[in-house]
Amino acid sequence: MTLAPKIAWDDTVLPFQLDASDIRGRVARLDGVLDGILDQHNYPPQVEALVAEMAVLTALIGQTVKTRWKLSMQVQTKGAVRMIATDYYGPDDEGQPARIRAYASYAAERITDADPFEQLGEGYIAIMIDQGKGMNPYQGIAALDGKSITESAQAYFAQSEQLPTRFSLSFGRSTEAGQPETWRAGGVMLQHMPKASPYAKDAEGSGGSLQAEDLLDGDASENWNRANILLDTVEEMELIGPMIPPNDLLVRLFSEEKPRVYEAQPIKFGCTCSEDRVR
Repeated sequence: MTLAPKIAWDDTVLPFQLDASDIRGRVARLDGVLDGILDQHNYPPQVEALVAEMAVLTALIGQTVKTRWKLSMQVQTKGAVRMIATDYYGPDDEGQPARIRAYASYAAERITDADPFEQLGEGYIAIMIDQGKGMNPYQGIAALDGKSITESAQAYFAQSEQLPTRFSLSFGRSTEAGQPETWRAGGVMLQHMPKASPYAKDAEGSGGSLQAEDLLDGDASENWNRANILLDTVEEMELIGPMIPPNDLLVRLFSEEKPRVYEAQPIKFGCTCSEDRVR
């Protein structure tokens, strides 16, 4: 692991567009930001994994908010981990970094060795956008669905926003010879650009929840399926980096789809020390 790629690409979100597919997306890499979030707490490993997953999702989704806006994500459940909350603050001015913070509320005695998602139980995921003083905030809610927070976020966009959306994430502790462990995370988000089918409101997805494939047909469906098949080939180390810059990753995955990149958004850590909750 060399220092230059870490400085260049970590803690950034790179927006892109696939011109041949009418699909937009983002590539996120988190290093120091994720370390800053998790170093503030003494979370059990299962809670750390859930907070890391939420932080990457928040970086990918939040990149679209405007200057001085705030995007918040919350998972509320009846399980051992009762809440995970993240905030993405848009830059104060153009060219400045955005900020992310995250924290969790959990019952330590109820945490088990099971899969992190099994610590949640029945609940919901919510996304809120605060546009500032004098503006009405936006909020959308969907039930936790699937086998991960990531799958629940995909269902949220299909159901609440009627936007076909796909995430591919990787996160965990990284070790380097002679160095302490650090957290690394990365992910790719795909989103179909045209408006959803007018029949989407009448569609029923698997298990009663709309999914991305329920919103598309014809050429749009073919383009979406092709992009998802290409994204399925990504490897965990390609997502996390840092040896492969995000723009090189896009060429590896989507060269035939004519990827076009925009300016990367830097991100820094916003402290949440006083908001940690263990009860």
